[in-house]
Amino acid sequence: MGTASFTYALANPLSMILNKPSRDFQRADLLKVIDERRIERITFHYTALDGKLKELKVPVADSVQAETILAEGERVDGSSLFKGMVDMGMSDLYVVPVYRTAFLNPFDEGSLDFVCRYLTKDGDLVPFAPDNILAKAYELFRKNTGLELNALGELEFYLLIEPGPKIFSVQRQCGYHSSAPYFKSGPVLDEIIRLITRTTGAVKYAHGEVGFVESVHSDLEEIKGKRAEQLEVEYLLRPVEEMADDLVVGRWLIRNIAYRRGCVATFTPKIEEGVAGNGLHFHLELLKDGRNAMTGPDGKLSDPARRLAGGLCEYADSLTAFGNTVSSAYLRLVPDQEAPTNICWSDLNRSAMVRVPLSWSNVHHLAKRVNPREKADFTETQGRQTIELRSPDGSAIIHLILAGIVMAAEWSLKENVSLFREGGPLDLAERFYVKGNIFKDKALRDKLPVLPTSCVESSRILLRKRDLYERSGVFPPSVIDYVVRLLEKEDDEFMNRTLADLPADDRLHEIRKIMHKDLHRH
Repeated sequence: MGTASFTYALANPLSMILNKPSRDFQRADLLKVIDERRIERITFHYTALDGKLKELKVPVADSVQAETILAEGERVDGSSLFKGMVDMGMSDLYVVPVYRTAFLNPFDEGSLDFVCRYLTKDGDLVPFAPDNILAKAYELFRKNTGLELNALGELEFYLLIEPGPKIFSVQRQCGYHSSAPYFKSGPVLDEIIRLITRTTGAVKYAHGEVGFVESVHSDLEEIKGKRAEQLEVEYLLRPVEEMADDLVVGRWLIRNIAYRRGCVATFTPKIEEGVAGNGLHFHLELLKDGRNAMTGPDGKLSDPARRLAGGLCEYADSLTAFGNTVSSAYLRLVPDQEAPTNICWSDLNRSAMVRVPLSWSNVHHLAKRVNPREKADFTETQGRQTIELRSPDGSAIIHLILAGIVMAAEWSLKENVSLFREGGPLDLAERFYVKGNIFKDKALRDKLPVLPTSCVESSRILLRKRDLYERSGVFPPSVIDYVVRLLEKEDDEFMNRTLADLPADDRLHEIRKIMHKDLHRH
């Protein structure tokens, strides 16, 4: 494998200018860019409690001002960004740029942008900020396991466009990997790939997904009558803290691209009954000394990887509190929609909550099998095995769901954990391993614990299991209480029972209202 090159068309423009990877950016480098590119403003971005990217624009008038803002950050009103957690009498927080996140704003050629961290008046990381919770969880994980954890997210979303002529139509639930002229959103997806790659360097691939609606039925003028095509951008594996930032920036880019093209992009969990919902699956990779630790010498799943699967099963029902935060999330978690309903794990199985995907563990240089004249050899030495958590969706609070996943990983992999006792990670991995499509095996499905069926149920489970997250001071109690209140406001405990009692047309109308009310929640 060769070393990274910054001469490719989609390389980070700042890396091309500075001839170094983003992780090595220093303040002097960024000041050089500001001077040479005649940057007019520095834009700070930071994630608030609603999971969305916020921004602060600082005009650059001279070099002293530019260096000061890069070295010291700026003040923001914490009581507005974290309503209910920060009192107005003590509301100031610092936002300080993370240099490795720097990018040239693709929508504003005069702006150099950063993702920031929140700091207190004493210069400490703000304990209730979602990104800092993730940082603290990961610090605990590394300390107690001696391992590293990479993650990649799969951003699924619907792009809603004006319908146009009804030619080369796509059949319902048949959009997977569709190409032009059947899917009409190819040029928009090309721009999405280009800008996310140039900004984060973290795109693995993108494609059309299963979901397709010829004409959306809705009470919302924003989407009524529009054609809905489901798309996915899958990321490359990155350290878990970086992946959270990359995903939030990616959602921001997708929304802005859609807006500028007169489209609507939504990550809402469900847009139509019987049509695929928007998941936010996470692949996880354990590393030891910088190398993939997911398989053993025999090519089979390693002991640490099995423990990780067991840990995800232990945390699964409470993780929905961070990964499935609106009522429509529980209209997605239904059988036969490639979304899980039961707590289990399996190999290559999209009906399971945790899936072990293909990884090239036992085969190599596959291109040589179909290109027999190829003479050059190719060796992949890093290992590519992951495991995939499939329950979260587009309503997830990204930093918090990843922090919860890290806590599950830490619980299952810390050195003093009892591995083989009943309820230990290896016991859970043994008990919850399944084979085959569980939606076609009712007897098997009935033996497995189920995921929550409403936000209210998720909130109760989180309250019961809050110690799993608050231990070692990682999740502040105020954040758990906030998430519980957020879920309780959905008031959806009896949603399915209420919907079932309605006449068919009324039921469908009410389902659509539930699905579309959170079009842009996170």
